[in-house]
Amino acid sequence: MKEIYTEIEINASVSTVWGILTNFDKFPMWNPFMKKISGNLQEGASLEAFIQPPNSNGMTIKPKILEYQSGKKLRWLGVLWIRRLFDGEHSWTTEEINENKTLFIQKERFSGFFVPFGSTLLKNTKAGFEQMNLALKKECEKN
Repeated sequence: MKEIYTEIEINASVSTVWGILTNFDKFPMWNPFMKKISGNLQEGASLEAFIQPPNSNGMTIKPKILEYQSGKKLRWLGVLWIRRLFDGEHSWTTEEINENKTLFIQKERFSGFFVPFGSTLLKNTKAGFEQMNLALKKECEKN
């Protein structure tokens, strides 16, 4: 198992950050990593997302939501090809530092047979998370 962990402090309220994170229609306007995402935000539902880590052509994934706590956490499981080959459990978490400052945590735990061979994908994905985090910060702090 491998894990990517990123975090960033955003000078905005949790509700502002969460509102931008869950307004999927606007992702193409600000998100350099997750270019498109759609679906219902509820446990058990499936999403469809187009992700494009740096130095890649991108791919469409159809993860299933494992946990959804409005304003706090979204966690899903994405599977590449078939289960247990290269699975990724992705999460976004927001933590209130104070009423105008939020800690945004984005992480993913990878498991499966092909994970040991995916070091380039993992490195590019981490860079994509960092780009998205910075873009989210910029978008939230515009208001």
